[in-house]
Amino acid sequence: MGLLTGLCAFLYHLPQIYKWLLKPYYITSFLLTISFVVVRKTPGLCEHLVTQREDGNSCDFDWRELEILMFLSAIVMMKNRRATFVMTCQPPLYMGPEYIKYFSDKTIDEELQRDSRVTWLVEFYANWSSDCQSFAPIFANLSLNYNCAGLRFGKIDIGRYEEVSKKYRVSTSPLAKQLPSVVLFQGGREVMRRPMVDSKGRAVSWTMNEENIIREFNLNELFQKSKKLNKSRGSKEEEQNGSQPQEGGEELPPDTDNTEQPKESKKDQ
Repeated sequence: MGLLTGLCAFLYHLPQIYKWLLKPYYITSFLLTISFVVVRKTPGLCEHLVTQREDGNSCDFDWRELEILMFLSAIVMMKNRRATFVMTCQPPLYMGPEYIKYFSDKTIDEELQRDSRVTWLVEFYANWSSDCQSFAPIFANLSLNYNCAGLRFGKIDIGRYEEVSKKYRVSTSPLAKQLPSVVLFQGGREVMRRPMVDSKGRAVSWTMNEENIIREFNLNELFQKSKKLNKSRGSKEEEQNGSQPQEGGEELPPDTDNTEQPKESKKDQ
């Protein structure tokens, strides 16, 4: 019964698996993985290869090659439990459109505390983490949909800044499974984070996707409040500027408060 359930689940998710695997970097990874074995076993090619076997048969693996293949397989399984049969390459870094401020160890505290009326949603990530690379386009899409003057999005690579990871209690250890971590700051103080961390310093199991981020952090409500704040600030500035005429009787033109923020600089690597 368990085998039948697993088979049905595999067939149900088969279209999604095909869509996930049919990408250039996964296809290239698969071809590179099997290239050595294919060349070693293809008649007409393997006869021209150099071998250290005593019988001189270059179409079979010698003991050194078998030892290297076993060692590489063990390394791959230890580094990535999902890579059981295929040595997969990591997906490329996301370089698409986004409204995200990239912090460093010297700018993160200043930016979070600059204006108490601004709410920050900050992602703590590491470039070497495949989970962070997969989450990058999701966080970028959230920034495009919800960024405004009162609700900002930021990121910091704690793989580069160890002191920041210690200060904000985000572990970079693969065993802790805290990468990526998304933290909501209001008035420079942490309000909530996902995933949560238990008493042993390990992340509580939680699916990091767009729907969960919107629901858990109440982004729709935060966005509506931020837009109202922007409108009220803009009207107050217009009234103040309109009630202060210049010398000579001419009034100062009202300052405009752009709710749309200019696109932040790309990744500061």
